[in-house]
Amino acid sequence: MNTKLLLILGLVAVLASSCVTSKKYKALDNKLQSLTTSFSKSQSDLNACENARGKYKDQVDGLNKQIEDLTKQIDYFKANNNQVLNQLENLSVISNSQAESIKQSMANIGQKDAYIYGLQNSLAQKDSLNMALVLNLKGVIGNLSDQDINIKVDKGVVYIDISDKMLFKSGSYVITDQASGVLGKVAKVLKNQPNIEFMVEGHTDNVPFKKGDLIDNWDLSVKRATAVVRLLQTQYGIDPAKMTAAGRSEYLPVSSNDTPDGKSANRRTRIVILPQLDQFFKLLERK
Repeated sequence: MNTKLLLILGLVAVLASSCVTSKKYKALDNKLQSLTTSFSKSQSDLNACENARGKYKDQVDGLNKQIEDLTKQIDYFKANNNQVLNQLENLSVISNSQAESIKQSMANIGQKDAYIYGLQNSLAQKDSLNMALVLNLKGVIGNLSDQDINIKVDKGVVYIDISDKMLFKSGSYVITDQASGVLGKVAKVLKNQPNIEFMVEGHTDNVPFKKGDLIDNWDLSVKRATAVVRLLQTQYGIDPAKMTAAGRSEYLPVSSNDTPDGKSANRRTRIVILPQLDQFFKLLERK
């Protein structure tokens, strides 16, 4: 009788041990799936960063080449001025005022040299800020398709293109509930950058349009732009002084209107992060 009892107890212990092992395995498997998903998201963000960085690398390289050429010219003129000044002083053929004038010219060249280096640093800082802004926007938007929302940098300007099917119903300028969520994510990033100003542009395809109070594609594009700006102001608290609404109608397409896909790409709302030109004008001011 005792032997049977011991066998039963042993069997119960084995089954209990097997159950615990199965639960641990399931927990570890769930953790593995979570880590795999996080890794895929991080890899996607990294790829987006590399793509954005490559798009304007050529532009930065071109500016650096121009700066390098100007620096070489400055060095050449400085060397020639030093040589001429020394020769003139040794021969005593110029007056003190003339010598002072030449020295002042050399000082001005030095100031131009410093200006070029300052401009180079400003361009590098602007590129870094644009990259950070793009990454923040891609992070909050998530895994939406580039056909629905596309964020890019072109010639130092950040563009956010949102397809009309995400924002409006066909032929309407009333923003959908789905669009409010997307625009809310974009607004969150823009609101955290108080110095940023931007323009909201409405774009259409080339199909003639007339409906109700809308008489053509100009009307439709303007109404859609003002609808987005109004929502960003009233619902998400964006400073209206930082925004501009504009209608582009059909006249700035990004694709051919000869195909349905091309027409779909052209029907979009574009948010353009405006360059802060006042900072560059300050650089151009002579001290």
